[in-house]
Amino acid sequence: MLMLVNYSCEETLEIESRNTFTEDFIYSDPDQLESLVFTSYNSTEGWGLNKFMWWSRRFNIEGASFEAKFNFNDLDQYRLRAGWNPNNVGVFRDQWRKYYSYIRDILVFLDKVDDSEAMKINPEKVNLLKAEMKFLLANTYSKLIKYYGGVPLIKNALSLKDDFNISRSSYQDCVDFIVQNLDEAAAVLPLTRPDNEFGRATKLAALAVKSRTLLYAASDLHDPATLPNGPLYDYIADDKWLKAAEAAKAVIDEVGARDLIPVTDAESYGDLFLSANRDIIFARPYGDILFDYGTDVNSLWNQTQAPSGYGGWALSSPTHNFALLYNMNDGTSTSEALYNPAQPNENREMRYYATLNYNGAEFRNREVEYFLSRDTDVHPDGLDSPNGLGNVLHSSKTGYNIRKFQDESKGLTETSPGRPFILYRLAEIYLNYAEANFELGEEDIAREYVNKVSTRALQPAITATGSDLLEAIKRERRIELCFEGHNFFDERRWMNTANLGFDVKGLKWFKETDGSLTNEEITVVTRPWFDRQYYLPIPQSEINKTDSLIQNDGY
Repeated sequence: MLMLVNYSCEETLEIESRNTFTEDFIYSDPDQLESLVFTSYNSTEGWGLNKFMWWSRRFNIEGASFEAKFNFNDLDQYRLRAGWNPNNVGVFRDQWRKYYSYIRDILVFLDKVDDSEAMKINPEKVNLLKAEMKFLLANTYSKLIKYYGGVPLIKNALSLKDDFNISRSSYQDCVDFIVQNLDEAAAVLPLTRPDNEFGRATKLAALAVKSRTLLYAASDLHDPATLPNGPLYDYIADDKWLKAAEAAKAVIDEVGARDLIPVTDAESYGDLFLSANRDIIFARPYGDILFDYGTDVNSLWNQTQAPSGYGGWALSSPTHNFALLYNMNDGTSTSEALYNPAQPNENREMRYYATLNYNGAEFRNREVEYFLSRDTDVHPDGLDSPNGLGNVLHSSKTGYNIRKFQDESKGLTETSPGRPFILYRLAEIYLNYAEANFELGEEDIAREYVNKVSTRALQPAITATGSDLLEAIKRERRIELCFEGHNFFDERRWMNTANLGFDVKGLKWFKETDGSLTNEEITVVTRPWFDRQYYLPIPQSEINKTDSLIQNDGY
């Protein structure tokens, strides 16, 4: 349904399109104009973080978060250990150029559409397309400011006669611009879409982007009392948490504060991430025709995240640090009595089994085997170990792999009809609302909405108060929204340096000669923390183009 083109050949495709269909023709035909809008949906992202680089077409931001690390040969693909500088940010290198390229295309559309022949022919359809583009513009800017703070706020397409010496706008002005465009889009977009339009913008999607944007703006990272500070980073509003709460409540009111889709076990929970459902507010659909990178099925996660012994590439290894955040099935933590480090996979909460592969997990008709044998004359090494099957350089360095989003009904290189890359969903909105209400002192409301998420996952109701309640809300975000692109930004906006710089832990498994399994906790790599890395540096190539572009603090 959506036209997904890979970014590396996008300019060529655009040139060919102009040769075949002139710009005048495109803007005179509502259907051609719709196809033009479809290409801008590429700005909403997919399974790969950076489509210019071979590796990062196949993994996303999870490996740069507390959740996971890049697995192959312990390479520093995100450059977290070496540290970012304006000339080298690893696989983050094209974020600035990528987003501004999409913004340019959207602004050209918005500049031309009102006076177009297509608008005269079918104003209802074209105004809806215009609202979609405003949504995409706001969504793209919302991602830019998460990475960079305040950015140049370009509101109209630039011509060769325009001044390109554009300064960065304040973070607050960027937030206000994003909210304005989302409000305008929400006033026009339909509340929901029919099944055959899954993946297109809706009123709910616009309200969800607004909710996330205002929640981030209200957080510690953007408080004037924290560093870095100043107009490029600060959001100053006495009612900032009220605005964040109201933005989430706008979505909640539209859905009637309904319960999330119920589940009975890990399998039914895992199935929620394999196809369209009413809890998904906005997503990119991928199926038999539409893949993340051109027509390369290997950009989907069945192969790229499966354990090595299955023929998988296991590119993002969850950390043991993250795995320990999963509760026990009675709601207690792994620091309490029920947890047994010798048997870490026993009696864990349901989501542990749905989202992680671990030693002994039943996956694709056999148990996952990360263990090494103490004596290979007695027992062979595990099939997924460094001495196992497949390319053993891909064997997990932490003793975990990602199970979430894996469609086990399909082979590693087969596609799933309509499998979504989820961008916004109702569980996030409930957690946004819980966090904002906690900050407002409304603990009863905060508990009500965090429990809508936690109890759906078959955990006992959260009864905590005060700082313990806030930590419960944060834990719930880390677990419920894992591997969906949240944690990298959440830990930064909370300024939680303990989860930004840390020893990445893993479990090393052994099969003893008597057949028993033992493990030891190991440090896989040490990830340092540099305070400048709350934000990416603006690429030096962009700084060199204009005197007015100020670099982020610390670079």
